Amino acid sequence: MQGLNPFSRMQGEGGRPAPARPVPARPAPAQQRVQRRDPAPSRLAYRLNRMMLRPIVRRLVHIGIPAFLAALVAGIWLSDETRRANLTGGIDGIVDKVQHREAFMVKMMTIEGASPVVDKGLRAMVPVDLPASSFDIDLDTLRERVLKLDAVEAVDLRIKPGGILSAVVTERVPVVMWRHARGIELLDKTGHRVASATSREVRGDLPIIAGEGADRAAAEALALIDAAGPILPRLRGLERVGERRWDVVLDRGQRIKLPAEDALQALERAIALDRAQSMLDRDIAVIDLRHAARPVVRLGLEAQNAIRVARGQPKLDANGQPIDPEIAKKTDKNSKNNG
Repeated sequence: MQGLNPFSRMQGEGGRPAPARPVPARPAPAQQRVQRRDPAPSRLAYRLNRMMLRPIVRRLVHIGIPAFLAALVAGIWLSDETRRANLTGGIDGIVDKVQHREAFMVKMMTIEGASPVVDKGLRAMVPVDLPASSFDIDLDTLRERVLKLDAVEAVDLRIKPGGILSAVVTERVPVVMWRHARGIELLDKTGHRVASATSREVRGDLPIIAGEGADRAAAEALALIDAAGPILPRLRGLERVGERRWDVVLDRGQRIKLPAEDALQALERAIALDRAQSMLDRDIAVIDLRHAARPVVRLGLEAQNAIRVARGQPKLDANGQPIDPEIAKKTDKNSKNNG
């Protein structure tokens, strides 16, 4: 039975197992050496890295080249006429559909502060027939056209909710009439033209000024008219002389010549003289105040003839020419007989 025991050989004397001998380890295989990569870049990589440090190169790579490629692709795609037509038609259809939505439609127009003539003219200036899209109405252009009307001083245009085009008009108020070689016009306080007039009777309540350049000095004329309070019932108008000064024209053919400078003060002095001495009630044709230190008064024709008769001199006619004594006697006899 000893031959059947596998551990009998490993037992020593007395039945104890023999000590185990260490088995020598196999030698480890030799490790292959790994070649380390050279960290220095190649010459081409170095040059490329240096080029990428330039801002213009970075912009070209990141923006320029993609943009060029996109433009190239778009150009090739749009080179076909059918594609371009389809694209344009599609965009126009979308825009038209959005612009003609109910929220953007203008259905009516309201005008406030305008006379019937201005109201009619303003409605005729609207570029489209209502109802229309608000995108078809350029308010700035329409405002410029309305301001070209002489009677309009200001206008406020806006599109209100509900599709209402609102226009609030401020018209110019005529305060004086200007008579010139081309006709009669109504002016506002700044001298701007408001409208034309066919005759003086159209606005008999307004004072009248005459002469070339009178419209540019309308503010000064209005100040003179305001200062002529005591003689205002006799005032017939103001005449601009030489586009630099005024003549005050009164009834009975009287005229006050004012200087180019300080005309208002000169008129006030003339009114003060009239109050003190009733100068304008006398037979005086012209009061010349162009020289403040030397006022000049020219008598009327009747006063001049009375002085000439007292001096034994012949009378003067309306043109300032002496009248033949015989003709003057015949005229006096005829006037007495008719009387």
